Amino acid sequence: MQTTRQQKIERLLQKDMGEIFQAMGRDVFTGNMITVTKVHISPDLFLAKVYISLFGKTPKPELLALIKEHRKEIRLKLGNRIHNQVRSIPELDFFIDDSLDYIENIDNLLKG
Repeated sequence: MQTTRQQKIERLLQKDMGEIFQAMGRDVFTGNMITVTKVHISPDLFLAKVYISLFGKTPKPELLALIKEHRKEIRLKLGNRIHNQVRSIPELDFFIDDSLDYIENIDNLLKG
């Protein structure tokens, strides 16, 4: 059961992470679009699991590895944005959200 505080922070992180990826997309992740689909934060607010959808030229595993390489830079930018709303900036853990692929697969199965 999530608290209201967790839900608010999850929405805040999702919004700000989306803007950070959009800004970094021009320089670091060129030719790729990264969308933050979900964020789950631990009850102690120290770990955030960020689920992302990846589209673009770079294969998904390589792009995820690139994102994980830039994790500290992303966390720093996030900290600059939300430092007034939270006591500590959560550690970020990134996962590929394959729910869109799953939905597309189900849709294809139903058509065929």
